[in-house]
Amino acid sequence: MERIFDALREDHEKQRAMLKELLKTEGDSKERRQIYQELKAELKAHAVAEERFFYKPMMDDDAAIKKARHSIAEHHEIDEFLEDLDETEMTSSGWIATAKKLSEKVHHHLDEEEQEVFKSAGIALSETVKKRLAGQFREEKELQLSC
Repeated sequence: MERIFDALREDHEKQRAMLKELLKTEGDSKERRQIYQELKAELKAHAVAEERFFYKPMMDDDAAIKKARHSIAEHHEIDEFLEDLDETEMTSSGWIATAKKLSEKVHHHLDEEEQEVFKSAGIALSETVKKRLAGQFREEKELQLSC
């Protein structure tokens, strides 16, 4: 049965691929707009579901709470990059520069989560909870994407 880590890793790979494709785009093109909107929706839906069904349960464990709080703070930093991109013309050199910073932040967040946060959660959460959270995470993410 799938555990929360499997569901999160699957999303992470999708996000990495989307960022790679976004950085290949140029100007105010249909392709850039489409990839950016899909990436933005993906990142936001993932963050909401992850905060509810991964970080929140981790906060019940004294040893894991610091990692969970740090990761939530990084979600807010990612949101700020998305806001900056929304407010910048896609034809501007500043847009792609900010997109690169977003990519760096997301990659840092995903790598740190997989290498450090998953270890804390592996200790803090029981196997039963890890399996239950996978389904809850997926359901919440789909709900967020449909809004």
